[in-house]
Amino acid sequence: MSPSAQRIDVHQHILPAFYRAELARAGIADAGGRALPDWSPESALRLMDLLGTTTSIVSVSTPGTGFLTEPAQAADLARRLNDHCAALTSDHAGRFGFFATLPMPDAAASVAEAVRALDDLRADGVTLLANNRGTYLGADGQDALWRTLNDRGAVVFVHPAELPAPPVDGVPAFAADFLLDTTRAAYLLVRNGIPRRYPDIRFILSHGGGFVPYSSHRMALTIADDTARSPLDVLDDFRSFHFDTALSSSPAALPTLLAFARPGHVLFGSDWPFAPTPAGQYFASGLDDNVAPDTLRAVNRTNAEALFPRLAATTPTPPPARLAPVRLRRAAQRTAARLVFKLLQPSTE
Repeated sequence: MSPSAQRIDVHQHILPAFYRAELARAGIADAGGRALPDWSPESALRLMDLLGTTTSIVSVSTPGTGFLTEPAQAADLARRLNDHCAALTSDHAGRFGFFATLPMPDAAASVAEAVRALDDLRADGVTLLANNRGTYLGADGQDALWRTLNDRGAVVFVHPAELPAPPVDGVPAFAADFLLDTTRAAYLLVRNGIPRRYPDIRFILSHGGGFVPYSSHRMALTIADDTARSPLDVLDDFRSFHFDTALSSSPAALPTLLAFARPGHVLFGSDWPFAPTPAGQYFASGLDDNVAPDTLRAVNRTNAEALFPRLAATTPTPPPARLAPVRLRRAAQRTAARLVFKLLQPSTE
């Protein structure tokens, strides 16, 4: 977790005060079974300096705007969130970018906001939840949105939401259901030919793609049997996705992800602040200590530069100089995180 890693974090979230207030008015105090964490630009920058992150592409996590059933209210909240993110990016030049929030499942309003955010606010892409009140990505009725995003060569960050089913007691959604939700969306996108019909959209699947790398061949054979397509073509569509490493760079998950993903398609992600700082350190240590230097550089930065050319065109902003006690404390935190990661690995005996 070198402070000079120059990471680009494609999976970091924001929780501005006005959004938290909207959630509170709707009686929402958690997301995916985890209490809403504190957030501020200053705390985000501290975390970034600790992990060696130069730039974070921020997004709004579940429930997005989908908790508002009045379409006009959802569209207004999406606009406010995107304006806030644009200001954050401007106020902290080089440190932040953003994926725009779209008021799904209203596809028409989402098209309008995507155009505004990408063309006028210069968003780095858009966020789409895997399902919106039970309607999954890839379902019928979304082609106008896909055309709009394809015309702009947009990056689409796919983040899970809570499953459209009752939760299971004792199983927090973020721990297991989120992975299934992402996998369902990826399956339906491939099953219905979205990556093939709209090849200029670049999809990022969060959390290592859920179960996609692990179950890809099983799903490909199922889709091939269902659609009379070649299993190899179906696998190629699954491999067209990009994947972030948020909560997924363990010795068990990371080799599967790297073996499955196309070269250049794995990106660094922290999932902060929903994944607290110790979790970010833990999984960053797993990445730093378990891949070759060339692969590490690619995952940390150069793969993201290929998706976001503006970041490749500018010199990374170095973290600000810190007083000696601060540097020593953060060095101790990084060393402790590496030790904890090693201690928590299962025995090979």
